[in-house]
Amino acid sequence: MTANRRDFLGLTRNLAYAGAAAALLRPLAASAGDTFEVTKTEDEWKKLLTPEQFAVLRKHSTERPFSSALEHEKRKGKFACAGCDLALYDARTKFDSGTGWPSFFDPMPDAIKTTTDYYLILPRTEVH
Repeated sequence: MTANRRDFLGLTRNLAYAGAAAALLRPLAASAGDTFEVTKTEDEWKKLLTPEQFAVLRKHSTERPFSSALEHEKRKGKFACAGCDLALYDARTKFDSGTGWPSFFDPMPDAIKTTTDYYLILPRTEVH
């Protein structure tokens, strides 16, 4: 089957619709409205965190894969939030997902919240 101009235009239209849907859904995912145990103003967070930590923890950014010193961490203990220092995960729940980020299969009780993120069109679970 040979692609023609009509097929190309239809594909382009569908990609545009998908992009528009993702753009509309992203603000909904980002505005979870959850309250957390530790709250600070944006200025207080900026003073407390490095620019990269602020981007990841406060602005939905992501560390580059394979850049975290915690990826190969093997010691016993708990992993804590870089912003509030509350425990998030027990080291026993850490595993190598092959993704380049530290991965865990079970958070500490009431330690995290999640939202659905549609930024890349398909739904993903964003951990807060």
